[in-house]
Amino acid sequence: MADKTPRGRAKRTLWWLAGLTVALAAILGVGVFTGQAQLAPKLALDLEGGTQMVLAPEASGGREVSSEQLDQAVEIIRQRVDGSGVAEAEITTQGGSNVVVSLPGNPDEQTRAMIQASANMEFRPVITRGPFEAIPEEQRTPVEEFPEPTAEPENGSDPNWITPELAAEFEAYDCPAVLGDADREALPQDEATIVCEPGDEETGQPGAKYIVGPVEVPGTDIADADYGMVNTATGVSTNQWAVNLTFNGEGADKFREVTQRLTPFQEGDPRKQFAIVLDGAVVSAPNSNAVITDGRAQITGNFTEVSSAALAEQLKYGALPISFTIESEQQISATLGADQLRLGLIAGLIGLALVAVYSFFQYRVLGFVTMASLVVAGVLTYLAIVLLGWSDNYRLSLAGIAGLIVAIGLTADSFIVYFERIKDELRAGRPLTEAVEYGWARAKRTITASKAVNLLAAVVLYFVAVGNVRGFAFTLGLTAVADLIVVFWFTHPVMQMLAHTRFFGGGHKLSGLDPSLLGVEPLYKGAGRVREFKPVATVARPQKNKKSSKEAVKRQTIAERRREERMAAVGLSTGDSTGGSAGEGTGPDTATDRTEEQK
Repeated sequence: MADKTPRGRAKRTLWWLAGLTVALAAILGVGVFTGQAQLAPKLALDLEGGTQMVLAPEASGGREVSSEQLDQAVEIIRQRVDGSGVAEAEITTQGGSNVVVSLPGNPDEQTRAMIQASANMEFRPVITRGPFEAIPEEQRTPVEEFPEPTAEPENGSDPNWITPELAAEFEAYDCPAVLGDADREALPQDEATIVCEPGDEETGQPGAKYIVGPVEVPGTDIADADYGMVNTATGVSTNQWAVNLTFNGEGADKFREVTQRLTPFQEGDPRKQFAIVLDGAVVSAPNSNAVITDGRAQITGNFTEVSSAALAEQLKYGALPISFTIESEQQISATLGADQLRLGLIAGLIGLALVAVYSFFQYRVLGFVTMASLVVAGVLTYLAIVLLGWSDNYRLSLAGIAGLIVAIGLTADSFIVYFERIKDELRAGRPLTEAVEYGWARAKRTITASKAVNLLAAVVLYFVAVGNVRGFAFTLGLTAVADLIVVFWFTHPVMQMLAHTRFFGGGHKLSGLDPSLLGVEPLYKGAGRVREFKPVATVARPQKNKKSSKEAVKRQTIAERRREERMAAVGLSTGDSTGGSAGEGTGPDTATDRTEEQK
């Protein structure tokens, strides 16, 4: 049967904390063993250096790029970079014509492509579909044999958009060659055109090419996009990944009209599809299976978790009106370097040493509990930072290190609040085992409220600020969570265990819980004088309440009162009547008293 005493619960809590720490360390060990992670935290641009790319903007149709477009491009690139997990990147404009992107480390090709892509997102209805490669020349239909349109197109899905010239071009269109050309022309907005959908080697889906109608919903009408598992009406997962789209008000109206027209087409008809075109290439061409009236659509298909996440990210940050080419690229050194990193770590060690000195001076051996709690909090924070660097590419900047240093004092505050509450209960006369429980009941509310304020401030600062300040806010919030875990799962259980020891429970003068040090006398008296230890026996006892003494005298019996008077006459108090020695008051008077009592 499980031990339900405070000491038994404390042991189980400590085991849970040990299990959590071992699990995190094991996950990190697997990552290091497989080469996917590293033991040291990833460093940001100011501490490690990285790659600086100067991007030259190019507007569609050869138009001049405006300052508003450039500002929008900078903001969208920043969202893309942050969304991909590349933390602490610096994105600025240069000379009002270029964009400078500085990334920590060496960015991969996927990150480079994401930054360069214009992401001129468009939703176009599909009119017809064909093979990915060009039809061999000897098998192509002559232009004159294609039928002429019978009327003016009525909507984006009308086959009358296909002229003989467009049909002939469609047969000769070679998608592998077109997609490999980085200088391909922008697509016309109000005409039918040819687009290509690359194949997916991971899922085995072949490529395709389409003739699509004019743009009906621009990418700027997308309000949000995310991904997840498809669920049935009863909430059961189908183990199929999907991308969820949310349109703004104008986009919702346009998309409702499109789905009303596409949904009635038969299954297998290309006109049931609408193509999502990104930078001239089709990223997805799903069927319209229902009329979407609320502006919330779900795209399903042969998605994996990776492909659905990539598509959701492209859709979410896809409304970039211009594209970029990398004009120059160079490696940059750390702006602060190893010296500043070393000085920051030294500052942290000095702060930790000062906290240790204060803890031992104020709490004696109890200060070891404070230091052990700080060590546990440091281990959990370190594991979290390294694992976040592995999973989300989180990087530690100098501002983040500053947040860790500030957290040392904030974490120590929690232990001080707890210990002072225990002392308050000891002053009230409770034994240490009860003082720990009652003190914890009072302290945990204060600690929780304090950390909630710290966490709220960190969250607000993280979402409002940009750049290195976000690193400070993130580490501050992370340490607040670690502090709560340590106080609840380590500091309090350890105090429950120590309360049952003779050293602390007996109030040893070095335990920090000595009764003579629990009064109102201050630690520092001024003029270089500090509070001194005094044995319990020499501590002044409070005088008896005079009113209580008078009440006790009134309640004495006649015999007790006469005896009190006789004792006062011979110079003895009531408490000394049984312990008198030979000398004064032991002569004839005493004998006379006995005679009177016998009478």
